[in-house]
Amino acid sequence: MRAMRLHRPDDISRRPLRLEEVPEPVPGPGQIRVQVTCCGVCRTDLHIVEGELPPRLQPVTPGHQVVGRVAAVGTDARRFRIGDRVGVAWLHRVCGGCEFCGHPEGRENLCRAAEFTGWTVDGGYAEAVVVDEAFAYSLPGSIPDESTAPLLCAGTIGYRALRLTGARPGERVGLYGFGGSAHITIQVARHLEMEVFVCSRSEANRALAVGLGAAWAGSADDAPPVKLHAAIVFAPSGPVVLKALEHVERGGTVALAGIYMSPIPAMDYTRHLYDERSLRSVANATRRDAIELLKLSAEIPIRPRTTPFPLEAANEALEALKSGRVAGSAVLRCAGSSQGSTSLRACQTIAEAL
Repeated sequence: MRAMRLHRPDDISRRPLRLEEVPEPVPGPGQIRVQVTCCGVCRTDLHIVEGELPPRLQPVTPGHQVVGRVAAVGTDARRFRIGDRVGVAWLHRVCGGCEFCGHPEGRENLCRAAEFTGWTVDGGYAEAVVVDEAFAYSLPGSIPDESTAPLLCAGTIGYRALRLTGARPGERVGLYGFGGSAHITIQVARHLEMEVFVCSRSEANRALAVGLGAAWAGSADDAPPVKLHAAIVFAPSGPVVLKALEHVERGGTVALAGIYMSPIPAMDYTRHLYDERSLRSVANATRRDAIELLKLSAEIPIRPRTTPFPLEAANEALEALKSGRVAGSAVLRCAGSSQGSTSLRACQTIAEAL
């Protein structure tokens, strides 16, 4: 099968991902093999490719917003049938026995032994991927593959971040950076009757924010016209964190939604944190977060804006993401689409033969 492989981290401008022929993965006990139709392109992938996240597997196939069809099942795997439409996300596996996995509030995202799709194990920039069936997701049939892919990480992390801010209906929420995650989060926030204010360096993304219901959209250096009850920082820029803290009201919370952040400058206690302002990070997401967001996506319904790229153009997709030239989310087309695709017909043929 074809896969885009990273042998050594490097600046995306030097095209470090290589298109290679690799063996098709074989599902082990309790696993399924997913024939990938498309895979969302996440900023976390960019951090892995450029080495801002230290290598955990070399070479590695990035990608963790995977949509496809079940093409094979391992022994003892009974949750899905051949041809089922499923998703694969960032959280690949947890130990299941530590204090975080067993926490009554559900904190498996903090498991120290966790493995991650596209970082510690091969991911979805490929024509097939394997995953434990317990970490695969049934997908709502009402949303096409390319629109579903960004929900599996960008949407889920944004949903978790919004929830952790404690924002309530009728309150004002700020979004700092408006890419793949924020443009989904605003749809959730508006559905929950929150007023949304957006700061983005991109004029196109500011226009998208207004089109999706933002009450106000300004540049990265602008201050919202009113104080915010909560804010989420999607931009991986430390100085933006201080701006967000300055703009939240007393008692407000700022959530940091990225896995990587450039250094945060020194804070002034009175200016940035006093009056019971809170600052918290968002680490990964739980399976429950993804399940809740996928259910909500069909109810709202959420409609991510996507820009498609062929699998072999993964470097170009990441470069476009880095430079801010993607409005919404970039998605790689790996092996067909949800509308009568060759991959779907192949899976149906296999299912009929069994």
